[in-house]
Amino acid sequence: MHQAQSTGHPRNLDFNLLVTLDALLSERSVTGAADRLHLSEPAVSRALGRIRKALGDPVLVRAGRVMVPTPHALAIEAEVRDLVERVQALFAAATSTDLRTLVRGMTLLMPDVIAAAYGPALLARAAAEAPGLRLGFLQESHIDLPVLRDGEADLEVGIIDTRAPEILTEPLFDDHMVGLARPDHPLLEAPVTPETFARARHLIVSRRGRSHSPIDTELEKQGLRRTVAATTSTFTSSLFLLHGSDLVGHFPHRLSPVAERFGLVTFPLPFDLAPLPFAMAWHPRQDADPAHIWLRDTVRAVMSTAP
Repeated sequence: MHQAQSTGHPRNLDFNLLVTLDALLSERSVTGAADRLHLSEPAVSRALGRIRKALGDPVLVRAGRVMVPTPHALAIEAEVRDLVERVQALFAAATSTDLRTLVRGMTLLMPDVIAAAYGPALLARAAAEAPGLRLGFLQESHIDLPVLRDGEADLEVGIIDTRAPEILTEPLFDDHMVGLARPDHPLLEAPVTPETFARARHLIVSRRGRSHSPIDTELEKQGLRRTVAATTSTFTSSLFLLHGSDLVGHFPHRLSPVAERFGLVTFPLPFDLAPLPFAMAWHPRQDADPAHIWLRDTVRAVMSTAP
């Protein structure tokens, strides 16, 4: 705004000058404008000089002890005020979002058992605090896809294994695996040992369909091997299979209330496994989005306790 081409149009716009011009026209005084903008009088005087050069008009001229606007300044005063208000509203929009009037969809990528465990509480919070927000629950694929980077999901919740360097993550809690079976399973008639555990027929949960897991690694350390009778891709489907068979499975301890609703019981595994680091992840482009901040805060709060 302070330099002009031969066409008379501004070449380098400085929106600070627009704010200063608005203050000068409102206060009709360099001193008043300086006080309003929390600037020194010399700084505002220099800005007035740049404004005069950019507009090709004196803008304010002295009339005795006061300054009065020129006809051109009077003509543009309302437009200047409108522009400043619109720019201020533009930059304030992100922080002043009213979640109760927001209409938008957001997608969470998470294992179906987490959706089953915590989805009802998330939906209840959304209905109370952001009723126009539509939550979508997306199941993990058997292959790793850049769904956060591509915008197909807004938030990933679970054991995060993405290697994309720009993805932001936040730990939620550490969990551990427990054994799972129907309550009258023969394995549970006596304390479970590595040997009796290995002799049972097993169901593995693996979204990639693998028949070897860290449990097999621990058994092999003790010279044991188990029989894997079946695999399934989700923990929720494993509940149906374990409920109606003699298979033995495994389940995250924190989510065991979901398994108990199926009439299944958990038991400690007879060896130690590495902890399960549950976390949430998102793309940086949504880091400052008010709706996304609400979603992260709500997931954090809801998942801070057992379902």
